[in-house]
Amino acid sequence: MKKIKFPTAQTILIIIAGIVAILTWMIPSGKFDSLTYNKAENTFTKTSLNKTETLAASQETLDALNINIPIEKFTNGDIWKPIGIPNTYQKVEAKPQGFVAFIQSPIKGIIEAADIIFLVLFIGGLIGIMNHTGAFDAGISWLAHTLKGKEFLLIILVTLLIAIGGTTFGLAEETIAFYPILIPIFLAAKYDAMVALACIYLGSSIGTMCSTTNPFSAIIASDAAGINWTTGLTGRFIMLILGTLICTLYTLRYAKRVKNDPSKSVIYSQKEAIETMFGNTTNSTIKLSIRLKLILFIFAMCFIVMIYGVSQREWWFLEMTVVFFVGAIIIGFLAKIDEYTFVDTFVKGASDLLGVALIIGIARGITVLMEDGQISDTLLYYASNATNGMHKGVFINAMLYIYGGLSFFIPSSSGMAVLTMPIMSPLADGVGIGRELIVNTYQYGMGLFAFINPTGLILASLAIVKVGYDKWLKFVMPLVIILTVFTMLVLTITVYL
Repeated sequence: MKKIKFPTAQTILIIIAGIVAILTWMIPSGKFDSLTYNKAENTFTKTSLNKTETLAASQETLDALNINIPIEKFTNGDIWKPIGIPNTYQKVEAKPQGFVAFIQSPIKGIIEAADIIFLVLFIGGLIGIMNHTGAFDAGISWLAHTLKGKEFLLIILVTLLIAIGGTTFGLAEETIAFYPILIPIFLAAKYDAMVALACIYLGSSIGTMCSTTNPFSAIIASDAAGINWTTGLTGRFIMLILGTLICTLYTLRYAKRVKNDPSKSVIYSQKEAIETMFGNTTNSTIKLSIRLKLILFIFAMCFIVMIYGVSQREWWFLEMTVVFFVGAIIIGFLAKIDEYTFVDTFVKGASDLLGVALIIGIARGITVLMEDGQISDTLLYYASNATNGMHKGVFINAMLYIYGGLSFFIPSSSGMAVLTMPIMSPLADGVGIGRELIVNTYQYGMGLFAFINPTGLILASLAIVKVGYDKWLKFVMPLVIILTVFTMLVLTITVYL
């Protein structure tokens, strides 16, 4: 009997899209009224079911709508997305998504996610050019020999740096670029590709889960809850340190076991295929010349410029894509690659990440089905009602799981913040706890589920190495359980302090 294989990432997402389409026939459609700030005219636009009205951009308007947020949060640009208005939920005419909508959803998702898809493709093109120059081979060979006997430092350094990026400016989608670069380095250090995946993905996940200054979660959620983003910062910082320590120790323990006995790897059956895919550069005969060092410097500068632009200049996918494109052209000149070879190599490099790009688009299509079926607000309404009358210790842990569940349908941290905070944060007042705990719980709930969320980034990340989702679950589930118990303990203690 032929062994049944676990489905591919694309198939998993298509199945989930089908389930979501079915849910739009079962869950009632509903909407909260929304409020949007119009910066050009300094007014609010209130959108109801069949009516749109312009309101004065004043604190009195917010108070009248039971929105406990300072007007300055809107006028200074902290809140730029439409927010939900509390106590305005209404059922609307059902809009179930049929078979046509289901088969259209991946295409719609790809169109909506075009910005990040182009970023991924251009990163693939740059990686193709770098591989052509031989700079990767020479650099990785040098690093493998330099770290000989101290390879564990690589795990600590990569996890820590990416966690810092996640907590400060929301380093998440950008990590897609790191896998093709770092996996050969970890293989050269006699680890498996899962160690590289763990360092990058766990680092990013724990960093964004415990966001401190991340404008896309901590700051926008605090603003939407009507509190200063520094409120609750200490708790998130302590969680960041302890959570990163737990993830690092977990990865180190697995890495040591694999290094001592490669057969202990959860992806041992793919060992040869992965090593062939990423090449064996440990014994590269290419000398790390001055030209190759300069090429590696330009390559590293692409990421430094990207990080600077995102964190300091409000860049987004367009600007990031341009950085990698310009970097590829400069490297092409330095390596003296002729025009025909450059284009051919760039296109082939981009095609290597086409599968990853499609996964991102298909995942976005699931969100499209939710929005078109108008069930997101209904799920939020039921979730907010589910906590009525709870004791504060039970309440805060229930919120953890509610946010984890909602993040399956709304994987965007900023989208979740502006949609839920105006409705969820007032619930804290009723049970006698600070609203900052709702902000923290929103981050922890989304962050914990992000470790395994198939509608998030994990399937795209796994696709780069062609590692199955089942193998990832086998590796990461013990860690998720440890972190969940730890987070519940911390939250329970916090509400009584």
